[in-house]
Amino acid sequence: MKTKTLIYSLALICLMASCRHSSDGDGKAIFRYNESAGVTTLDPAFAKDQALIWATSQIYNGLVRLDSNLRVQPCIAKSWHISDDGKTYTFTLRDDVWFHKNALFHNADSSRRVVASDFCYSLNRILDPHVASPGLWIFAHVADNGFEAPNDTTFIVRLKEPFSPMLSLLAMNYCSVVPHEVADHYGTDFRNHPCGTGPFFLQYWKEGVKMVMRKNTRYFECDDDGTPLPYLDAVAVTFIIDKQTAFLEFVKGNLDFMNSLDASYKDEILTRTGQLKDKYADRIDMVSIPFLNTEYLGFRMDSTNSALADPRIRQALNYGFDRQKMMKYLRNNIGRPGCSGMIPCGLDGYDSTAAYGYSYDPDKARRLLADAGYPGGKGLPPIQLATTSSYLDLCKYIQQQLSLLGIDIKVDVNPPAALREQMAQGKASWFRGSWIADYPDAENYMTLFYSPNRAPAGPNYTHFSSAAFDRLYRRAIAETDPEKRVALYRTMDSLVMHEAPVIVLYYDQILHFTHKNISGIRTNAMNALDLRYVKKKIL
Repeated sequence: MKTKTLIYSLALICLMASCRHSSDGDGKAIFRYNESAGVTTLDPAFAKDQALIWATSQIYNGLVRLDSNLRVQPCIAKSWHISDDGKTYTFTLRDDVWFHKNALFHNADSSRRVVASDFCYSLNRILDPHVASPGLWIFAHVADNGFEAPNDTTFIVRLKEPFSPMLSLLAMNYCSVVPHEVADHYGTDFRNHPCGTGPFFLQYWKEGVKMVMRKNTRYFECDDDGTPLPYLDAVAVTFIIDKQTAFLEFVKGNLDFMNSLDASYKDEILTRTGQLKDKYADRIDMVSIPFLNTEYLGFRMDSTNSALADPRIRQALNYGFDRQKMMKYLRNNIGRPGCSGMIPCGLDGYDSTAAYGYSYDPDKARRLLADAGYPGGKGLPPIQLATTSSYLDLCKYIQQQLSLLGIDIKVDVNPPAALREQMAQGKASWFRGSWIADYPDAENYMTLFYSPNRAPAGPNYTHFSSAAFDRLYRRAIAETDPEKRVALYRTMDSLVMHEAPVIVLYYDQILHFTHKNISGIRTNAMNALDLRYVKKKIL
């Protein structure tokens, strides 16, 4: 009944939308999007998920940023130098960056220029146990007292040992610059009183209802023609929890932008092959790019399940289901089948021609089962797969496909928090997992298999252990040549795939939808929301 109601509502909305024009008050270009997950803080020290990253990235800047190709680009730092030993990063800062106006500087209409010591303060604040930032881990390789500001435009980061992804880590929102006057004054309530250097500043926020960010007229960046950024006058964020309601608001034109799709309405707007349906094509634009998220099934390598201890069984399970059909019929081809290793599409190290991945080959699966002593699955004990309700359709599909090989799969559905606890404590022999990149370096995926990172202390939930892999990992993080580092990552990925501690399901995909009067949104495979260059034509 709910689906029928949605279809009837959409039919009426489409009819009405064909003869209406949208405009913002007083001719202002206001970009509107919905955040169903809500925003709980505007303190970048706590920007740990997409909703918080999107909001804080409009208000703050850091030393560097990632461009559309995930390459590190200058931001407040206009240049940098890395020492030959890979342990010292020296940044030269711009001298024309100002914090948003705030009465705590001198008066309500005052500001001050950003200097290098502000970065010492901001990054040390992440390390402060009293702040309790979830971003503390990004500085694991930084030396004690590793931040230094010898003058106003020079900032230095010193590492304990070389760590090649460090620049990418410094592009994370955690590393945004904040003024000590404001952050110290408000303490934990800085979450409600943000002050940064970004293209927008907070004007209004009623939690769970609406947020408005206004254009920063003193923003330091311009476009190639010298026009000051941003182009927009404001950004308005609503917090509609029900995703169908938010979708209806987008179709009506009350929202300018929609990210991704919920299962409840994906078939309404997309064809089975993942294309925008004709009835929306004249009013809506869709952009699809790779998303650095690998969805997988993980095996606990030291499980008490003796069958799963045999790599031939894990390999047979990998070969035993058709990922192409799974993507087409269950995900409308949103994403790519996971046939090329753990490193996802869109990241250096991914190889679409890799010979070390797994594709559908039931004959090979049968041979592996027979070689392991279970011809036709006979004698193989049932295998339990722990998942959540959101992935139940995928797991049931895999269950059905593997049953054709004589493999008995029991699907155990858990609340997300309970499954995470099982994974961390090693109580699940086979589990559904996903890994969204924290930063754009394949090391972020290889760290899942580095033996010192075993859960619960680290993200190695499979308890995979290989001395050869660990040696390659240590070489890779110290390697400063990008091509050599990528070659090492691929060798590591091939080693993992041969041992099969995981079944890679698919590499995810970003879908962005906008109305035809919106242009200039910049994103990347980290699903950034860069609004500096967005233009909105008022109809």
